[in-house]
Amino acid sequence: MGLFRSPGKVYKPAAEVDLGPGSDEHYISPNVRAPRVAGLLVKFQAWVLETPVLGWIVLTVLKRDNLVYKLVSDAEIPEPPLFTATHTWRDIPEQNVRPTKPGLSPPERVQEAVGCLPARLPEPEAAALSDGPASGFRRWTVRDFHRAYSSGQTTPAMVARRFLAAVKECSDLEMGLFISCDAADVMRQAEDSTRRYQQGAPLSAMDGVLVAVKDELDCLPYPTTGGTRWLGAARRCAADAACVAQLRACGAVMAGKANMHELGAGTSGINAHHGSTRNPYDPGRVSGGSSGGSAAAVCAGLCPVALGADGGGSVRMPAALCGVVGFKPTAGRLSNSGLLPLNWTVGMPGILAATVEDALIAYAAIVDQSKPGPLQPELNLPLLTCTRSMPSIRLAKYAKWFDDSSEDIRSLCGKALRMLHAQYGWETVEVTVPEIEEMRLAHYVTMGSECTASLAKYLDNMDRSEIGWDVRIGLSAYRSFSSRDYLNAQRLRSRQMYFHEKIFEAADAIVTPMTGVTAYALQDDALRTGELDYISGAALVRYSIAGNFLGLPAITVPVGYDRGGLPVGLQLIGRPWSEATLLHLAHAVQEACCAAGERRKPKVHFDLLLRED
Repeated sequence: MGLFRSPGKVYKPAAEVDLGPGSDEHYISPNVRAPRVAGLLVKFQAWVLETPVLGWIVLTVLKRDNLVYKLVSDAEIPEPPLFTATHTWRDIPEQNVRPTKPGLSPPERVQEAVGCLPARLPEPEAAALSDGPASGFRRWTVRDFHRAYSSGQTTPAMVARRFLAAVKECSDLEMGLFISCDAADVMRQAEDSTRRYQQGAPLSAMDGVLVAVKDELDCLPYPTTGGTRWLGAARRCAADAACVAQLRACGAVMAGKANMHELGAGTSGINAHHGSTRNPYDPGRVSGGSSGGSAAAVCAGLCPVALGADGGGSVRMPAALCGVVGFKPTAGRLSNSGLLPLNWTVGMPGILAATVEDALIAYAAIVDQSKPGPLQPELNLPLLTCTRSMPSIRLAKYAKWFDDSSEDIRSLCGKALRMLHAQYGWETVEVTVPEIEEMRLAHYVTMGSECTASLAKYLDNMDRSEIGWDVRIGLSAYRSFSSRDYLNAQRLRSRQMYFHEKIFEAADAIVTPMTGVTAYALQDDALRTGELDYISGAALVRYSIAGNFLGLPAITVPVGYDRGGLPVGLQLIGRPWSEATLLHLAHAVQEACCAAGERRKPKVHFDLLLRED
């Protein structure tokens, strides 16, 4: 195997692996022991890794210690490689859904989605918010804004002015939510929407609703920076991303470009160029990444819906840390047009929302129906009015994996499953999901290889000082992967696809915590250089990989708060194309957990409907 390397793992054929609860498959928790580094130590490590020979030696040792060589590079894997997580249509009946007609416009799909929702919540003016930690707080939804606009209680222009004042206040608080926000453009859109309501002709229930857009998706008139300070000039934005264009067709107000971890290459949301995104529940803690700005904007009440991008949990993980809903549909369900191609086979747009209902409305608006056929099947919308009449749901749980999280997270997620059984009769079935750590490393090799290939034409000819120190370290690791590493990672993808297909023969969804830890402290020494916190990073992405590596739909829903008052999320991973079922399950979790305990108001929160002018 050569210097620094030991023999690789010899995998038995996937069909011979026991997926039952009594399987002897060994669960490997991430083998990361390196201490957190920031400040000068990050700069020193970047210098070392970028130094010829010395950098190669250090990276070789790091990959050996993190089992990349043993589990991926030098492994003997019998399966052929699977290069994309593409799923053909399988006619798996879904309960309590409304099939939509092909060819509907985005506003028509939104109307269909609104018709699937339960009865309206109390009028906004009747639901006052208090400042206590357990106040009965609830977030304003798309329907709340639409009803307020339709009744004349307020207008999109009035709300936009309150929004811009809130963005200014967040900037003063150094919350780091937005990279760019053009006040004139926001007001122009809001005034157009106001006129439509005055004429009695809103385009849809999303008309006038503010939507933040992660700065990984094209949205005019802004450049798309990917969280850098150079990419916006190197790659011109000529048109809206497909998801953005569909939201505009519904009348939504594009509220600006939300902050993100530079190039999506981190889990904290720390960005030395544009300010680090802080968690509205505790501004001294991280928001998560890389869609941290989008998650925090929804959490802080600045918009009920935001767009993100998810290549390794980048929508769902910050959603969980910020106490909102994060939804990543099946690969191919949404168009990637206008999304920075940072990782072709694992990344896609995703939705962050105040509630599951809002996630459904936004999903209906942006779903891609431009290429009907076996690779883009019919669209079903869940009848959330009928979730309780779904008695035969089975949720797969791998106990060793599920329990590899903090005590509070285990307790809250386990409680949520017990409530689902008590209120709905849904069963939890014990299974084994093999090779979890192997999948994480294979995803890392895939994502890193695709990122450097995509950006090579820029990175090969630019000054390294333009890139953040922590990202320079990540790019050094990405560049070290070989074609053999990449091919073996795709062989592991093939194995995992087989394992998950078999599990879904016995279960409707796989259930896990969304993260292994809640939001951790944001340290001052990381604000200018970024940080490397491998232990926290591995815990944050522990449960997110299958959704991206295998192209499966996945959603996270808040289920409570840890002893420090920080949000905890539960994740549901579904069969390909089963978004309707997944949204049903998420809605049930939301309703059960809301009935069982209070919703807590974030420390940084803005009420755009009730605040006096």
